[in-house]
Amino acid sequence: MDQFEGYLVLNTGDVLSGKWLSEPFCQEGELVFNTAMTGYQEVITDPSYAGQIVSLTYPLIGNYGCNDQTNESVHTALSGLIISTPCFDPEHYQSHYSLVDFVNRVGIPTLYDIDTRALTKIIREHGEVYGKITTDPNDQPVQMSVDPELVKHVSVKESVYYSPQANLLEKHVVVFDYGHKQSIVDALLKAGCEVTVVPYDTSYLTIQSLDPDAVIFSNGPGDPASLSAFLPTVKAVAETYPTLGICLGHQLIALAFGGKTSRLPYGHRGSNHPVKDLATGKVMITSQNHGYVVKETTIDQSQWCISHLNVNDQSVEGLRHKTKAIQTVQFHPEAHPGPVDTHHIFADFVESLCLKGAKQHA
Repeated sequence: MDQFEGYLVLNTGDVLSGKWLSEPFCQEGELVFNTAMTGYQEVITDPSYAGQIVSLTYPLIGNYGCNDQTNESVHTALSGLIISTPCFDPEHYQSHYSLVDFVNRVGIPTLYDIDTRALTKIIREHGEVYGKITTDPNDQPVQMSVDPELVKHVSVKESVYYSPQANLLEKHVVVFDYGHKQSIVDALLKAGCEVTVVPYDTSYLTIQSLDPDAVIFSNGPGDPASLSAFLPTVKAVAETYPTLGICLGHQLIALAFGGKTSRLPYGHRGSNHPVKDLATGKVMITSQNHGYVVKETTIDQSQWCISHLNVNDQSVEGLRHKTKAIQTVQFHPEAHPGPVDTHHIFADFVESLCLKGAKQHA
């Protein structure tokens, strides 16, 4: 066997052969695909991909290189990366090193020269697929379910405080970290907010002691139902402080208020997902990364408005409480790939703190 040859062995019985972009080592995970043309470094460093082997469907990856400013987290969490064709000689003024340098720096097993679109068809056909990146085509994956402790692995272990360069608003926002993207913190800091990122299992009493003006429940990996033990805290906090839920945070708020979630056939992952704002009728281009969705029929519409819907499959993309300052979105407003289609979500959230004051329904 050629020393550079590697394999992706799936629980469907399929074996795809490729070449090692990283140093060879074996790792398992859930197979998912992302359709974005750019943003590969953000994908690699996004904690929401914890436990997953990500296949990038765009055929050429790495052409603008990698740098130290684009990472969405300090530590990478995904289990592996599958690409078709890598670029070994990137050209971009912000490029510090190539994709091959980057995946070896962060220790992510990576295979290339694989037909990622054929792999996408397998995932679309079977839905929930698990696999193993390996040097042995006769190897078999052992993992056959989503790890219920993914959030525990990616969340901060203790609170982290960030101060804006110019504290113009004097507003303090607490971010529950279920696997948050650094760009969420950066967007808040840019708006002039102080930010405290707290562990996923932080108690209501601890939040009270921090005295925030608002709270954000962040994105994160895994099945939202695995965090059911923390839903009473989610509800208590959301009922006390102006709240924004993003991605997993959106799902947890829905669960905390009596809604239900279910697994999508193969998830929404990419940067071109159209979402309709039902209040304005406008369609936004959004960045998404989730495998679960809030079930519309389980939402108490006497208390909640469905604010956004996915244009492709009509799934719930946002909620707004009718009497409390609680808003949720399934997509990532901090990513705004439109490029600024969804920026108003953050802008309106921060502006509402200035107009109404904090803790108005405490």
